[in-house]
Amino acid sequence: MDPRRQDDTTGTSLPNDLPRPPDELPALERAWQRPRGWRRLAAVNNTQIGLYYIATALLFFVLAGVLALLMRTQLAWPGQRLVSPQLYNQLFTMHGTVMMFLFAVPVVEAIAVYLLPGMLGARDLPFPRLSAYAFWAYAIGGLGFFATLFFGVAPDGGWFLYPPLSNGEQSPGLGADFWLLGIGFIEISAIAGAIELIVGIALTRAPGMTPARIPVFAWAMAVVSVMVLLAFPAVIAGTMLLELERAFGWPIFTADRGGDPLLWQHLFWFFGHPEVYIIFLPAAGLVSMMIPAKAQVPLVGHRAVVWALAAVAVLSFALWAHHMFTAGLSANALRWVSAASLAIAVPTGVQVFAWLATLRRGRPPIDGTMLYLAGFLLIFVPGGLTGVMLAVLPFDGQAHDTHFVVAHLHYVLIGGMLFPVFAALVHWGPLVNGHRLREAVLRWSCGLMFFGFHAAFFPLHIAGLNGMPRRIYTYDAGLGWTLWNALSTVGAFVFAAGVALFGLEAWRTWRRPAQPHGDPWRAGTLEWLATEDHGMRSIPQVAAREPLWQRPALAQEVAAGWHWLPGSATGARETLVTHWRRAEPRHLLVLGGDTWWPLIAAAGTAGFFLLLTVKWSVPAGLCGVVAVVAIWRWLWQTDRAPAGAMVRVARDVMLPVGARRRRDSHVWWALGLLLLVDATILASFAFSHLHVAMRAEVCPPPGARLPDGDRALLAVALWLVSAAAMVLAWRGPIDAARRRSLLAPSGWLLAALASAAAAFAVDMLGHRAAGLEPRLNAWSATAAALLGWQALHLVLLGLLAAYLLARWWRGASSPVPVGTRDSVALLWLYTAAQGVVIIGWVQGLPRWLA
Repeated sequence: MDPRRQDDTTGTSLPNDLPRPPDELPALERAWQRPRGWRRLAAVNNTQIGLYYIATALLFFVLAGVLALLMRTQLAWPGQRLVSPQLYNQLFTMHGTVMMFLFAVPVVEAIAVYLLPGMLGARDLPFPRLSAYAFWAYAIGGLGFFATLFFGVAPDGGWFLYPPLSNGEQSPGLGADFWLLGIGFIEISAIAGAIELIVGIALTRAPGMTPARIPVFAWAMAVVSVMVLLAFPAVIAGTMLLELERAFGWPIFTADRGGDPLLWQHLFWFFGHPEVYIIFLPAAGLVSMMIPAKAQVPLVGHRAVVWALAAVAVLSFALWAHHMFTAGLSANALRWVSAASLAIAVPTGVQVFAWLATLRRGRPPIDGTMLYLAGFLLIFVPGGLTGVMLAVLPFDGQAHDTHFVVAHLHYVLIGGMLFPVFAALVHWGPLVNGHRLREAVLRWSCGLMFFGFHAAFFPLHIAGLNGMPRRIYTYDAGLGWTLWNALSTVGAFVFAAGVALFGLEAWRTWRRPAQPHGDPWRAGTLEWLATEDHGMRSIPQVAAREPLWQRPALAQEVAAGWHWLPGSATGARETLVTHWRRAEPRHLLVLGGDTWWPLIAAAGTAGFFLLLTVKWSVPAGLCGVVAVVAIWRWLWQTDRAPAGAMVRVARDVMLPVGARRRRDSHVWWALGLLLLVDATILASFAFSHLHVAMRAEVCPPPGARLPDGDRALLAVALWLVSAAAMVLAWRGPIDAARRRSLLAPSGWLLAALASAAAAFAVDMLGHRAAGLEPRLNAWSATAAALLGWQALHLVLLGLLAAYLLARWWRGASSPVPVGTRDSVALLWLYTAAQGVVIIGWVQGLPRWLA
């Protein structure tokens, strides 16, 4: 960038320090104008979808809270008969499931969708339509799942759904199926959101926002999103395997046919315990943003806090068996997990001391935000200490599966996540419409929540130590539990009153007419520059970790259009893509506009899963077709974005529209992350096959034998041929795609598809010829599950091939973007490699174990 006028105090260069054309701002506002009325449901930008997301997550919190009050009323006194035992089981299952899957993780992702573009200095996240799809899939699927409670088909096996209690014999209804298909589908929505956030944090930061200047909340969400991509695939694989057992009788978790119920626990808790930190770390990131803003001083130990976030993430995967101390694991495994459970308190403590030191350096006011933050510290720290107690093996052996664990869990989750979320709603609430919540109401609300919480859950520690087990419907008098349960029930209703008071105040405040927010807290980060749907008028040049403190005139400069991209260079919605490390502008990214297709695709996807659960195959198939067609149309529209032209983004700076190098492409980053998820699901299936193989006395077990080696080699060869044909289609000139020649890319693509189908057919016939019957034993069932996973990929390859062929055969009027063709090719090569790996794993594992 050429030299510019230098600011006298900071030396920061301004890209556009000249008066702006009068028609520039109206053009920008037209590009980002949101739909009105009922058409707002078609909005895809983060300011609208983020608010929808937050509101829906809070709705699920309220619904789960109502279930909790019913349970506490049932347990308030011995021998209560308020609800039946069956309904009580449904209540505690739905309460835990909704809180963990439909509130705790979605609400932090929702806040990130709303706040992160502004914090990063971006117009929006790089895949706004994907954000819309993820939200609508979550909302429609979640509401459909919750509605099962009103039709008597809600799951009743606990939010962890342990086999054998969840198999077809012990849970013969549809409740467990709704849990397995519904929750697995909702987890896919969370993964889509995580990919969106990682790519946005990596590539759409404001120029100059190097990694050292990234806000802590953005770091927290980047770390958590990586955790989601690594942890959630395990539970997705587990739900698939358990549903295969329930639907088709494959004995993967049935002990008398070679399966193992503990396999489910390994898969579930590899997700379940990191999920506790997936919930906590974003809340910790919010706290690390709010405390400096309230204290008006930078965060003490910023770099140490960021490294602590990463350390917690790494350690969280080392202690997934923390919940399996009494499951019969080996002594060495127990010692390792216990040590990791103790060690994770160290990086967590680093963050707590950084917050306390920041408060000590500044003079924070005692307002609503600080009250909720104080409540967070006074609840979360004791909850963490009881977690250290449970990491000690002898103590855990006594307290496991008692109400002591219930109390610990709620101290960690409500203290560690809910109070920071309420503080964030107060702190960033003025961004919604410019109005602040009333301090008097906040004091009452926080007081009721804080004291009600302690009254509700501290007594459960004592009840648990007195022997009260978890998940009981009622209890007899004279056991020493009555007083503690009565106090807990009263406290729960006091806590609920505080939540209701906050909700009424938020509803009153956010319904008021909008006005400028004016940065009421004098914070130092960029989200307070956002004023409209397009965020800020121009994207600022960043030179410090707290830009608004470092450059007091920044708000006026941005509003005057003196920084990057003050208008719409192409007439569409746009943002800048910067280098992931140096934060230099690389190209202009044209974003998708408002459309109904993500909503239609999400409705079709949710309908497919929910109707498939009740065995309505034809309507489910129709919903699946609707979803595929909607996604097709959505991609077709996105692929028509202009690319290749040079446009002006600052006074003397021209940038290309779209990436010129793959490493700068947001599509390639997203595809790489998607393949990471795919590989993690494959690893979970492979681990399951290894687990049952090691459990068998002989591998393959009696009644099963290896597929023929010659057939396996032929299948490997066909997968390699498919990969080679795809490379030829990939490398061929785009112009050749306009011809119908067999040597055109379309011809090579058809050859690749035919070879892939043949490879799968040969492999499947090999399994059938070997007599591998999935209903016979767990080894055969897990081998069939691996083959079935490859079958899903073959269907996906067919859909992608049809899409590319349709685009190619449209000719010059609808050319295929190079990024689209590259992405399909990379996914194709991955699928071919996966096919080879699956064949090698099934063939080689018995020989290795022999």
